[in-house]
Amino acid sequence: MQAHAELDAIDLKCPLPVLKARKALKALEAGQVLRVLANDPKSPHDMQAFCDTSGHVLLAMQISQTPYEFLIEKRA
Repeated sequence: MQAHAELDAIDLKCPLPVLKARKALKALEAGQVLRVLANDPKSPHDMQAFCDTSGHVLLAMQISQTPYEFLIEKRA
């Protein structure tokens, strides 16, 4: 899947990956996809919780190796 924007959150500690993802998503239009790279051990849980509470869709999450990769679809 092709992302419309990418966020490098590698070496950022909680809660910065989620905060920067939220800011990056604001610049996108509904339906567009943000690719986030992060290596904070808490980021898989944090990204899932962020999407669950914000209404955005976590399309994919790769956590078998670092950096972790998240594909988030912006919702209106």
